[in-house]
Amino acid sequence: MVEKSIEEINERIRDGSVCVVTADRMSEIVEELGAEKAAREVDVVTTGTFGPMCSSGVFINFGHADPPIKMQRVWLNEVEAYTGIAAVDAYLGAAQLSEDKGEEYGGGHVIEDLVSGKQIEMRATAYGTDCYPRKEIETTLTMEDLNQAIMVNPRNASQRYIAATNSTDRTLYTYMGTLLPNYRNVNYSGSGALSPLINDPEFETIGPGTRIFLSGARGYVVGAGTQHNPVSRFATLMVTGNLKDMEPEFLRGATFFGYGVTLYVGIGIPIPILNERIAKNTGIIDAEIKTEVLDYGICRRDRPVLREVTYEELKSGMIEIEGKEVPTSPLSSFYMADRVAKELKRRIETGEFLLALPSERLPRDTIFRPMKQTKELPLVKDVMIKEVKTISEKATIADAAKLIMDTQFTHIPVVTDDGRLSGIVTAWDISTAVAQRHEGLAEIMTRRVITTDENEPLELVIRKLERYNISALPVINRERRVIGMVTSDEISKLIGKRRKWEWKLRL
Repeated sequence: MVEKSIEEINERIRDGSVCVVTADRMSEIVEELGAEKAAREVDVVTTGTFGPMCSSGVFINFGHADPPIKMQRVWLNEVEAYTGIAAVDAYLGAAQLSEDKGEEYGGGHVIEDLVSGKQIEMRATAYGTDCYPRKEIETTLTMEDLNQAIMVNPRNASQRYIAATNSTDRTLYTYMGTLLPNYRNVNYSGSGALSPLINDPEFETIGPGTRIFLSGARGYVVGAGTQHNPVSRFATLMVTGNLKDMEPEFLRGATFFGYGVTLYVGIGIPIPILNERIAKNTGIIDAEIKTEVLDYGICRRDRPVLREVTYEELKSGMIEIEGKEVPTSPLSSFYMADRVAKELKRRIETGEFLLALPSERLPRDTIFRPMKQTKELPLVKDVMIKEVKTISEKATIADAAKLIMDTQFTHIPVVTDDGRLSGIVTAWDISTAVAQRHEGLAEIMTRRVITTDENEPLELVIRKLERYNISALPVINRERRVIGMVTSDEISKLIGKRRKWEWKLRL
């Protein structure tokens, strides 16, 4: 039985005899020697991850102006920071958007610019008090001008991530990147076998007080991160470090087109090999790490799981979904994750970085609970018209015109022989077709149909109606069969009823 102490390992770091390997190399050693011999040979395993971590930010102290100001609002390069802390303290969130550039620039870019030594335009406003009489200020600052810039990231280094794809017929822009229609791509994140919490699933060496590599600086684990969910293997970390010591190579602001701003953060955590159990855990390989592929085309909390997949499969560049080969793309950088793990290895080997065990273990029994909603959003099924007439794509324009007159519906779903939605035709389409002497319905129908399902919140349907400037959507099931229709008129009726009911309650 192999047993080591953290003091022994730190002494080996000091005298230069320590044996350090990266997590991907450790898997080879464990396979070759077994866990017990690997524990004797190796003292430290270094891990690394470099990916988008939106839940990141920086506490900044600007120092006092003359005359003093108690900042009520403050902007850095037109990105607003939160000031409800103290007179000249603020928290800049990585995901905050610029007020003049939108998603092209945000908090993550400001943080990168500070670390890169660039000048930042700062302006602030205040309401004025006897001890803080100033009401506004504008100045330029660099990192050197700040008293403190302390990174505090509420949720980083997730144990694993889900993979995302899109079943709809339109492109989606999400925090999982751009998802092409009809399962044309799968995006995923995380560094697999290099990921810190994957290598210490029982949190024996990672917890409050653990010393870490944080974007080039020496940082620490504060404790469990927000949304810490170890029961489902989605553990997270809250981390902190001095932004002034960080390096731009390991910290990059980024924009996800159509979604917003994030920050790529390099985190490396050393795992001391205190016994063979820890050695065995650090021998994990990508083929043993599983996650789920979710359909982001369904915009609900309980998105459908399409299949389970390993990181080995994801990294291969292609996986199968419903009999179709789909290309995969990482949002994280495996190259930079490897750079982080190797740089941490170098610093330990040269005696620049000593290890620290956590003061206590992270909780292992918590789960991530959904938001409590006392006022539920109405769903499509609450308002959809269930008795909907459809028409065959082989029908004539005259057939469609008669159906519109008989039903008084201005939107008619067009279906294939087996009843699946293939298009939609409107009263306007019919009028235009008659004027232009078309005969077949297939010539004039709209084939790219915007649809919904019965469990989608109406709020999302309203967004679709506004975005595409339409007034009705077919409601379909998973087999693309039409089960109803939702229209702007029916939504207006429901909203009107709810407002009338709320008004009566107030009386």
